[in-house]
Amino acid sequence: MNPVLYILVGIIGGIFSGAFGIGGGAIMVPLLVYLFGLTQHQAQGTVLAVLLMPVSILSVLRYYQAGNVKVQIALIIAVGFLFGALLGAHYVQGVSETNLKRAFGIFLVLIGLKMALLR
Repeated sequence: MNPVLYILVGIIGGIFSGAFGIGGGAIMVPLLVYLFGLTQHQAQGTVLAVLLMPVSILSVLRYYQAGNVKVQIALIIAVGFLFGALLGAHYVQGVSETNLKRAFGIFLVLIGLKMALLR
């Protein structure tokens, strides 16, 4: 285990998160799977643990300072996210490694196509 490489994963995830608001998971999960050999379940759980800490506070403050945070909307969504994340985490434990990896990849591709090609 090389802490420097893990810090690099965090920096890369943080850059994309701050720049694109993607939460870092779309970047960090594949890095943990393909560069560090974690299973899809382990990578997703590890990234959720990273995001549990207030790691986004500085980027949120920067967006807030620029007038780009709708606080009321964020708080309401957070309530739904809390319960939705619990349901998703519970359900996914029974999904096979192959199917989870496949679903994750398809999700990223579909979202990417929608963002890049459609209005």
